[in-house]
Amino acid sequence: MVKENQLKLHNSLTGQKETFEPINQDNVGMYVCGPTVYSNVHLGNVRTFMSFDMIYRYLKFLGYKVRYVRNITDAGHLTDDGNVENDRFVKQSKLEKLEPMEIVQKYTVDFHKVLEKFNLLPPTIEPTATGHILEQIALAEKLIDLGFAYEVNGSVYFDVEAYNKKGLDYGELSNRNIEELINNTRDLDGQGEKKNPVDFALWKNASPAHIMRWASPWGDGFPGWHLECTVMSTKYLGDYFDIHGGGMDLKFPHHECEIAQAKGSNGHEPVKYWMHANMLTMNGQRMSKSTGNYILPMQLVNGENDFFEKPFHPAVVRFCFLQAHYRSVLDISNDAMLASEKGYNRLVEALKTLETITPKKTSTVNIDELEAKLYTAMDDDFNTPILIAHLFDAVKMINSIKDSFENITAEDLERLKAIMNGFVHDVLGLDTKAANESSDKLDGVVKMLIEMRNQARVDKNWALSDQIRDELSVLGIQLKDGADGTTFSF
Repeated sequence: MVKENQLKLHNSLTGQKETFEPINQDNVGMYVCGPTVYSNVHLGNVRTFMSFDMIYRYLKFLGYKVRYVRNITDAGHLTDDGNVENDRFVKQSKLEKLEPMEIVQKYTVDFHKVLEKFNLLPPTIEPTATGHILEQIALAEKLIDLGFAYEVNGSVYFDVEAYNKKGLDYGELSNRNIEELINNTRDLDGQGEKKNPVDFALWKNASPAHIMRWASPWGDGFPGWHLECTVMSTKYLGDYFDIHGGGMDLKFPHHECEIAQAKGSNGHEPVKYWMHANMLTMNGQRMSKSTGNYILPMQLVNGENDFFEKPFHPAVVRFCFLQAHYRSVLDISNDAMLASEKGYNRLVEALKTLETITPKKTSTVNIDELEAKLYTAMDDDFNTPILIAHLFDAVKMINSIKDSFENITAEDLERLKAIMNGFVHDVLGLDTKAANESSDKLDGVVKMLIEMRNQARVDKNWALSDQIRDELSVLGIQLKDGADGTTFSF
């Protein structure tokens, strides 16, 4: 049963925050544009997929049955519509001296491993472009029959001018004017085939040397990039579905082209809510291989890079990413990662503390108020930064209960455990189990150093005693001497 709530999300199509009302009650269809598997997944892409993983998790947490479709682009991704030699798979195939489908397999496996490392749930359906060639050809044929596409020299292009003459408004998602688009379009090789420079490829004719090719009514060729998502989203979610997501960089032209293809073929909007995650920067600058300001996801985890002073656990990286709203630009740096690690450890420690609390006969804490704040944060367009702020209010509450400044009943304690575990594990997707194992090892090391310090004090070796205390303090570990011995906290 779906929890009654007032979830609102930002719809990129209207530019407004709207109350979420699924097309089919209690069921949600969500499509997210997946990776183009010709190279290792970019850290910025991981942030996008993590954002929609969080959205997927929260919808499930509320009780919705979600069909989450995320595609694999394994064919037809041209860097422009003109030159077929700019097919990314073909270029990488030549570079690595592998067959194109070997490239696809290699980087699809890498993609799955990386996302699993960061604790992303798999989609319910993960279709591939090459698995839907026949459907893409059929959609191109339909658009030709309806007057929205035309064939030239074995290639098929979408006719943007014909689309707009029907009042269907190409540019509605990105708020672009077609005349401005025409004026700003570069003169690319092969553009002479098009009626208009803003027309885009549905199907491209393959030259004799082109490796990735399929038979079609127009001769051997391969699909355009935009066609696959319209085909796969509608096949698995229907002609009108709830949510379509992706990175901000896909809004134009990719998502704009998807809308045109779907409206041209079906006569109506394909999606109720369009959602876009913002970009990731590093040290205040755009991440780019050409500038050298670039790091792979696993290099952040294994520490094999020149930007960060140490490796960071995947859960810490995830925590860092979720501290920014999915629609905001997120900048990562060494200081930001260290601060996130410290905050994450505080959260993990509080969850461990919860398991040691002895309940009392009365409660002096308000669990209802805490729970309401957590839901309100997430219902406000999945506002994870506010959610995390309220979780740290809960951390203070837990520590106050532990130190006997506040009391909690057994019933409220169980509710608090369920709420904390629900939002930390199920919604934010933070894997604290591995962190707990690391924390237990760290606890053992700190306790050993405390014993060494105690012996140093017995031996009146005050210099060593102070050195141990001070160096632990630099690492963020505070020692507290008391009547019952020395305790520590992070």
